[in-house]
Amino acid sequence: MSWAERLQSVFVAAAALAGLSLGLATPLGEYGEPVVIPALLAMLTAIFVQMSAAHVGEVRRAKSLVAASLVLNYVFTPALAWALGAGLLGDQPDLRIGLLLLLVTPCTDWYLVFTAVAKGHTGIAASLLPVNLVLQLLLLPVYVLLLGGDAAMVDAAVLAEAVLLMLLAPLVAAFVIRWLSQRLKGERWRENTLNPWAGKLVMPLLCVAVLAMFAWQAPVVADHGTELILLLPALAGFFVILPLAATLSSRLLQLPGPQRVTLTMVTTARNSPIALGIAVAAFPDRPLIAVALVIGPLIELPVLAILAQLIRHRAPGRGEPAG
Repeated sequence: MSWAERLQSVFVAAAALAGLSLGLATPLGEYGEPVVIPALLAMLTAIFVQMSAAHVGEVRRAKSLVAASLVLNYVFTPALAWALGAGLLGDQPDLRIGLLLLLVTPCTDWYLVFTAVAKGHTGIAASLLPVNLVLQLLLLPVYVLLLGGDAAMVDAAVLAEAVLLMLLAPLVAAFVIRWLSQRLKGERWRENTLNPWAGKLVMPLLCVAVLAMFAWQAPVVADHGTELILLLPALAGFFVILPLAATLSSRLLQLPGPQRVTLTMVTTARNSPIALGIAVAAFPDRPLIAVALVIGPLIELPVLAILAQLIRHRAPGRGEPAG
C-alpha cells in the first residue's frame, strides 16, 4: 500500500475539520451549500465511469451477499437504531428521530467511494443502489412512525427527488463519457487511460464535498454543542457494531474478499447528505433533528476511510476484484 493510500483517512478527517473551521471563522460557509451536490455528482460520475456492465451482472452470483445486506440494513439496523436511541437518548425525542433518520437510510454515494478504495466489488456495490433506494423510499416513513413515536411522517416526494438526482444524473453522465471515449479513442484507451484518470479524481472530489458540507453546516454544529455530545455514544456504538456484524456475517457465509469488503461498506455507510435534506425539508421547525445528520458524517467519514484501509482486499494483479 502506498503512503498516499495510508493518508486517505487523514485527508477526509482534515477536510471535515477544515470545513468546520472555515464555516465558523469566516462568512464563506454559506457558499458550501451549492458545492456539496455538484461535488458528489462529479464523484459518483468518476466512480460509474470505471464500472463495467459485465461486473454489475455478477450480482446474480452474489445472492448470499445481497441477502445479508438486506437483513443487516433493513432488519438489524432499524432494531439497533431504536435500541441506541431508546437507551441513550430516551429523553431527547428530536435527537432520537434524527439518529433514526440517519441510521435507517443506507448510503447511496459514500459507500461506493470507500468500496473502491478498499478494493471491494464495485459492480455488486453499484447494483445494490436501486434496491436500497426503493426500499428507503418505501420503508423510511414506516420506520419513523413505528420507531420514532409521534414524529411527523417524511414526505416521500422529497426523498424520491433527491434519490433520482443522485442516481440518474451521474449514471447518465458516466454512460455518455464511456460511450464517447470508446467511440473516439477505443476500448483500450478507455481501460488504460480514462479509468485510471477517473479513479484519481474520486478522493479529491470526496474531500471537496466533505469540506463544503461541514463549512455549510458549521453554525448548526456550534449552536448545539451539548446535543452533539449526547449523540456521540450512540453513533460510536453503531459504527462499531455494524462492521463487526458484517464481518461475522461474511465469515459465516464464507464470502470472497471483495464481497466481504462490499458487505461491510454497504451496511456501515449511511445516507447523510440525502437524510439531511429530508430532515431540513420535512422538519423545518425542529432543528435538533438535523443535528444528528450534521454530526453523523463527522464521525462516519473518517471511520469509513480508516475502515477501508483495515478491511482492504489485497489481491494480486490489476483490475476489478473477482466476485
